Amino acid sequence: MSRRPDGLLTHNLLDEDKGPQDACGVFGVWAPGEEVAKLTFYGLYALQHRGQESAGIATSDGERILIYKDMGLVSQVFTESDLVSLTGNLAIGHCRYSTTGSSSWVNAQPTLRPTKYGTLALAHNGNLTNTGDLAESVHKLEPDAPKNSRGATTDTEIMTALIALQDENNVEASALAVLPILEGAFSLVFMDEKTLYAARDRHGVRPLVIGKLENGWVVASESAALDIVGASFVREVEPGEFIAIDENGLRAHKWSTPEPKGCLFEYVYLARPDTSIAGRGIHATRVEIGKRLAKEHPVEADLVIPVPESGTPSAIGYATGSGITYGLGLVKNSYVGRTFIQPSQTIRQLGIRLKLNPLRDVIEGKRIVVVDDSIVRGNTQRAIVRMLREAGAAEIHVRISSPPVKWPCFYGIDFASRAELIASGLAVEEIRRSIGADSLGYVSLEGLIEATQIAEENLCSACFTGKYPIAIPADMSEGKMRLEITEVQGKK
Repeated sequence: MSRRPDGLLTHNLLDEDKGPQDACGVFGVWAPGEEVAKLTFYGLYALQHRGQESAGIATSDGERILIYKDMGLVSQVFTESDLVSLTGNLAIGHCRYSTTGSSSWVNAQPTLRPTKYGTLALAHNGNLTNTGDLAESVHKLEPDAPKNSRGATTDTEIMTALIALQDENNVEASALAVLPILEGAFSLVFMDEKTLYAARDRHGVRPLVIGKLENGWVVASESAALDIVGASFVREVEPGEFIAIDENGLRAHKWSTPEPKGCLFEYVYLARPDTSIAGRGIHATRVEIGKRLAKEHPVEADLVIPVPESGTPSAIGYATGSGITYGLGLVKNSYVGRTFIQPSQTIRQLGIRLKLNPLRDVIEGKRIVVVDDSIVRGNTQRAIVRMLREAGAAEIHVRISSPPVKWPCFYGIDFASRAELIASGLAVEEIRRSIGADSLGYVSLEGLIEATQIAEENLCSACFTGKYPIAIPADMSEGKMRLEITEVQGKK
């Protein structure tokens, strides 16, 4: 629950059942003569799955930057008149899910900061791991500033301040001075009055792609956002690369040696199925995961159904690989989510039924394989199994298109803490009993990695293995890793 600037409280009806929350979405466009605000609006619309808490757009006409942002979905934040007023030749946009800082208007992006050579607007997808040290650097550069002006609650504000406070001649030089001291995961789009910039951390944890318009350029979190604005895919922004786009075209700098560690969970859940990452289509990857699930965890059944929408491609793959009929057994209400109405206790008790409802005539008397992308706390799967039993399913076999999630993420996904992750404390058979399924099978880590067609050493699988490729400071991990602390203490 959070409070809007107008004082209204917002509620997510399924907060107690919250699964992995998406990273943010970023979009940038340089296109003189085009309606850049509208292009950015539609780009963010394509990236809405990556963040549903707030949205913002900044534009520049070459002389000044205008910015508009608010809490809510992209379609709720912007009206036609808002977009018409945001004129210019270039723009950046952001849709946010909070992984650092509270869910409030003040933390909505893009951020804005004056510099000695103009204005800087910045939008960020990811999560820095050395924010404490960076905040100290801001304090040293701005020691006399009131605490509330430098007391950034997000890593985005800290990055914006660091770039703006550099003693350089322009944004480009300032950014190139700051990027090497940033640790963690970041895919950035930012701008001054005349130039669009983009940068990606040396590990390339979060995706970032470049597209070409007939009269301009686009940078976005996913290739699906290029498609919606009619931009042709050019390439990915490389790990450790800085991009600048202006009237002279596109230029790139390698500010660091690449050490690729792309997020494996992007392939499982985060990215849209019509997106491609590292040359591999997400839909094709998820179908292949389903085929491997069928091979690794076969079962005699009458029907394969997905948990929509993220389970659909893998369910298709499982049906193909097993020869079992694929069908629709659960109907999703796409409009359940954030609301400004306080739900009653009766409504809360309905739980997952607000979001999914079974098709009894399809399910009744059938042995069902139900495919989902992950199990976090187990509440969703427990409710789904119960619903399917009540709808008359004879048997329910749960298949998961990722390995057990045992470790929290510190690179831009808001998983539950380790104490709340059901797989961190229970074996697969114990989880099966907890959710009430007749059988439970997870795809193996090897099977998942093979389905991506990416070399294992170039992927981050920390949420499955606990092996973090970027060091995590103790003060950042203390809360999320508290189960591990308890385990260590118990062994003493």
